[in-house]
Amino acid sequence: MSVTVGKKVRDFTLPMTGDQTFKLSDCRGKNVVLYFYPKDSTPGCTTEGQDFRDSYSKFKRQKTLIFGISRDSLKSHDNFKDKHEFPFELLSDTEEKACNQFDVIREKNMYGKKVMGIERSTFLIDEQGVLRQEWRKVRVKGHVDEVLEAVKDL
Repeated sequence: MSVTVGKKVRDFTLPMTGDQTFKLSDCRGKNVVLYFYPKDSTPGCTTEGQDFRDSYSKFKRQKTLIFGISRDSLKSHDNFKDKHEFPFELLSDTEEKACNQFDVIREKNMYGKKVMGIERSTFLIDEQGVLRQEWRKVRVKGHVDEVLEAVKDL
């Protein structure tokens, strides 16, 4: 079952950096940005994380939490987060539970080979847990500003 704009997002739990556990229902009362990205420490994913990091205080002023999600391990996430000083947590979805719920796994072409991977996607969930907006096939440049504008419109 996938997510739908205008509908409540089903609760889910994932392991999170800092030896914590993320549970969507624990975020009620705040807006949540979930951004799915293909892989830690790759150029596009690094830039996207840095853009969210650089705008973090603006999101915080809008009572909005940010979480990055990929299929990488917690160890990889911890290193990635520390290296780039991300002020937000990263969620590890090695079993693709959230990836499947948000329908972000797509066939991709990597150096001529077909592989299944995460399509860069972002989801904005309001303080009641309702999906307000989604961005799929995200282009990194300017994306964070677009998400911030959507948050301000809530």
